[in-house]
Amino acid sequence: MASEPRTILVRAPNWIGDQVLAFPFFYYLRRAYPRAKIAAVCVPWVADVQFRTLVDEVIPLEKPRPGAGIFEKFRHLDQLAKKIGEGREWDLGISLPNSFSSAWLLSRAKAKIRRGYAAEGRGWLLTEKVEVPDETFGVHHRAQAYVDLLPADVRPKRPVREFWGILPENELDEPIPGELAAFDADRYWPSKRLAKPEGLYWVLAPGATADSRRWPLDYFIALARKIAEATNLTGVIVGGPKEAPLAERLCQFEELRLRDFTARGPIPGLTEIFRNAEFTVTNESGLAHVASFCGSFTQIVCGAADPRRTKPTGPGLVQVSLNSVECWPCEKNECFQPADKQIQCLKGIKPETVWEEIRRGLRKTAR
Repeated sequence: MASEPRTILVRAPNWIGDQVLAFPFFYYLRRAYPRAKIAAVCVPWVADVQFRTLVDEVIPLEKPRPGAGIFEKFRHLDQLAKKIGEGREWDLGISLPNSFSSAWLLSRAKAKIRRGYAAEGRGWLLTEKVEVPDETFGVHHRAQAYVDLLPADVRPKRPVREFWGILPENELDEPIPGELAAFDADRYWPSKRLAKPEGLYWVLAPGATADSRRWPLDYFIALARKIAEATNLTGVIVGGPKEAPLAERLCQFEELRLRDFTARGPIPGLTEIFRNAEFTVTNESGLAHVASFCGSFTQIVCGAADPRRTKPTGPGLVQVSLNSVECWPCEKNECFQPADKQIQCLKGIKPETVWEEIRRGLRKTAR
């Protein structure tokens, strides 16, 4: 850039997992512009996981009224964007989501330079259009896509997959050190922490935003039974209010030794629980990313998602259980297969297979 920006407006991702994947972007942005005032604009449900020491201000977007139509929602967004621009001069705006509305917000907030991918017909709203990556020779991981939106003169040369370092598969090889060795939750996510349970335990996060990403509850029950029979571990169920009914059903089986920790506050409060767990089992969800960020060995049961694009990048070991059926990965929130083939990508992942993968992962983390 011709001159260093004094004020930067970032339209943050809309999902918890994507926000966690954006950590390297925010880290490098702050390192490049240590004196700039950086504001993150976000939807309310990711406000708690904004990285508070990397941004100076978090601006949650107020929701439109319930039942608002598309035009009313757009007017609402326009008013919010103009309010963000009132009395301020934003030297640089960066849109991490590829949506038209995100670019519109930067434009109406009067950011002088507006960077983002030229997608969704929004190129005319951007002053610096970044071409969508060519995936002919490989899928572009989302964390790398975010980092690639940084101005070229401050963009890091090392790939984002090395941000947390790389542990070797061969015991004789040396690990590759990363930018950071661990995620400092106290620094980046200041929040009241839930106390971890006494004794040894594992964590279960059975929730997900969509059916196509949610392993059947009976499968989780079968896996928890195998863990209870093979170990002396207690299981801790985590999630928000939507996961509370799942936890209630799971805890009906006393022999599974499960405890309900759902709906106990914002996500940063779970960091000590993840950090001290023997392992974590999740769907491909936001909590999978949080668990890995806290250093937990995380076993993901993956349905419609494509882990080449969205696999967690934290310092914890991550393993992904897959059943790559013909239609996988569709990356859709709803399965459109006939009734007899519904979510076969998930139903084909058996609890005994997941348990064997967990046992192999535990042997790796014990080295």
